Amino acid sequence: INYAIFVNTLITNDPFKMDVKKTLDHINNQVFKNTLMTTLGIKVVEVGKDFVVATMPVDSKVYQPDALLHGGATVALAETVGSLASHISVDLEKYYVKGLEITANHLKSVKNGLVTATAKPIHKGKTTHLWEVKVENDQGDLISLIKLTTIVLPKKK
Repeated sequence: INYAIFVNTLITNDPFKMDVKKTLDHINNQVFKNTLMTTLGIKVVEVGKDFVVATMPVDSKVYQPDALLHGGATVALAETVGSLASHISVDLEKYYVKGLEITANHLKSVKNGLVTATAKPIHKGKTTHLWEVKVENDQGDLISLIKLTTIVLPKKK
């Protein structure tokens, strides 16, 4: 399945026309297949025109040596939701999206459970997008605040 064509047929500028279940199934079972997202257990649980929400289990696969959630795993989760949000925001038949910069502030540690990342736009320009990603623990406490900048470039014809 061509990812660009599939996503653009499911996700439209009218969120009421989006087939969310099909979109989530496709992302989690096809797009993420055999990727870092599968390895880390990342699952997209909500998607809309201007946001993406995903979860990641906190277990030994994402630990640093002292059995806490590794900051790099948190950043991978954040980049996943932010990049996906940028992809959803553009016509993938005409444009492609690449990451430019990511910054993270880790505010609280996590030993177990599930963390949830939510990407929302700060700026969506013609060529750059800036996303704020909040990562929270099971209790809703903010554990990391991350900013992701992506670039939107035209595909060569």
